[in-house]
Amino acid sequence: MTTRHDVKILSTGGYVPGDPIDNATLEKYVGPLPDDVLEGIQVKTRHWMIDPATGEHLINNSRMAERASRQALERAGVEPDELDLIVVCTATPEYTLPNVATTLQHYLGLESVAAIELRGACAGWVQALDLARRQLADGTVRTALVVGSEVGSPILAPLFLGKDPERVRMRDRLTLYTFGDGAGAVVLRAEPAEEAADSFAFVNACVGGLRKPGMEIIGGGTDVPQAEQLKRRQLIQMKVDVPGTTTFGPQVFVRAIQEMARKDGRTLDEFDAIVLPEGNADYFAEEFASAGMPAADVKALEGRIVENLADVGATGSAAVPLSLDAGWTSGRIRPGDRIVVLGIEASRYIYTGLSLTWQATFPG
Repeated sequence: MTTRHDVKILSTGGYVPGDPIDNATLEKYVGPLPDDVLEGIQVKTRHWMIDPATGEHLINNSRMAERASRQALERAGVEPDELDLIVVCTATPEYTLPNVATTLQHYLGLESVAAIELRGACAGWVQALDLARRQLADGTVRTALVVGSEVGSPILAPLFLGKDPERVRMRDRLTLYTFGDGAGAVVLRAEPAEEAADSFAFVNACVGGLRKPGMEIIGGGTDVPQAEQLKRRQLIQMKVDVPGTTTFGPQVFVRAIQEMARKDGRTLDEFDAIVLPEGNADYFAEEFASAGMPAADVKALEGRIVENLADVGATGSAAVPLSLDAGWTSGRIRPGDRIVVLGIEASRYIYTGLSLTWQATFPG
């Protein structure tokens, strides 16, 4: 007979590198954006792992993951050697191999642990969370660490380093003002369920399989011979289809939110918090209705979305856990709340969501 296990998130942790870089400071390096564009992206500050003046790396992806992990472990009262499973999501690892999950394992001083890395971005961390949750629920592991860590600034640095800020292309400025670096983590634990365990609902789909990619990171892979890669304008290049993400992105958000509510058997106004990075950004929120969301659902989202885009920018794999960390530590998310964590990734328009009942009381 299989024992049912109750899976709980014990704590969160977050880390952003260096001091915040506000828009006025960034303008000195990359040139200005029009006020209406700045208002649309809503990012006020971001954190970069590079020195914007020199491009020097001040920390790396795995060390950021370690900082967020240690904070989450300390808040949970869990020692690293109690971990049975580490799952890390990132799209910007230091190396192809070894992966960030095993490097984090090394930094935490663990000789042996199950370690998995998912190559994903904004939606990937929720996939990682569900992967861990399933292994906890079936008794495969008891304690797990799930981390999202992203460093876009090293990829973006060649767009402006050594250039007159006024000569930086406007489309490149839009990307530079949008993205930040960071890492977020949660610690989960499973215990045998004496009563009915918490119910979870999970959704996951790629809905842009036949569309032009909304985002691409090209270079450093095996798409063409290395000699050809070295001839490119940039060794590694980030491409964003701004018109495509602006028009199709809201439709993906709406589809994801509606499917999540159906899967959980609730209406949107029955959720206490919806952790939805970028959910309040003008270029998404203003389009919900035109993307097919009923007026009642648009109204229900008001006051329920938890996000911190203005403070940290778009942080890829770290976006959902950093928003979750901000919601928990600020008291916005409280024990007993029914919450949704929802990630949207633009490369092929992947969405993924997980609903759960929050049980952790913030220490102190």
